[in-house]
Amino acid sequence: MKKLLLDECVPQRLRHSLLEFDVYSATYMGWIGIKNGALLKLAVENNFDLFLTTDKNLRFQQNLENFPLSIIVFDVVKLELENILVLLPKFKEMGGTFEKHKVYIIE
Repeated sequence: MKKLLLDECVPQRLRHSLLEFDVYSATYMGWIGIKNGALLKLAVENNFDLFLTTDKNLRFQQNLENFPLSIIVFDVVKLELENILVLLPKFKEMGGTFEKHKVYIIE
């Protein structure tokens, strides 16, 4: 089972819809307010496979080659659980194809 970290900006309730993953949130891990580079480093150090965020700028702010995990960006206009849930089928469909050191934008 892949270990998935939800960024602080992603509603924690989403984990209830991701039962096929071992899901943790940045909030649950006590990583609130940690900047993206440090957060990605912590994710790698704690053996996460996937990092799920809605931060569209992350791929421009960090050298993602330094982080051996898959980064998934949910491209939503408004950060509400209902908008994110619409993207889950595509995310789950792609679940087995995610490669480390890559960013996936799901619209």
